[in-house]
Amino acid sequence: MQPYDTHASDEGAPQEGETVRAGTPLDRSKSTVAGEEAVIEALRSVFDPEIPVNIYDLGLIYDLKIHDNGNVDVKMTLTAPACPVAGTLPKEVADVVARVEGVGETSVSITWDPPWTPANMSEVARVALDMF
Repeated sequence: MQPYDTHASDEGAPQEGETVRAGTPLDRSKSTVAGEEAVIEALRSVFDPEIPVNIYDLGLIYDLKIHDNGNVDVKMTLTAPACPVAGTLPKEVADVVARVEGVGETSVSITWDPPWTPANMSEVARVALDMF
């Protein structure tokens, strides 16, 4: 498991702009930078335990940036600030992305603006939840 540094609060909902970090710098002599599809595939492996749909298709990922050095920045939200996994889901996301081949350091920042709504969900998520 790669080292991480968390700046998010341990209690309650994360605050706007709080960031969770994971990973180590990428050795470019041994690995090429991961592509967006590989990172999205990793994000699709993370589920909110109360909803049987991955966080990417739920529309919780607002922005994804892969830098030339392999570092990845993720901006995400949660379905609600009082979400039971608010304190742990951002760290899980950072850890999962950091484990992708070709990813270096990963930072996951929380935003509450704009608030998440079911309109953010992909068609796949709507079908899975019978919300079409």
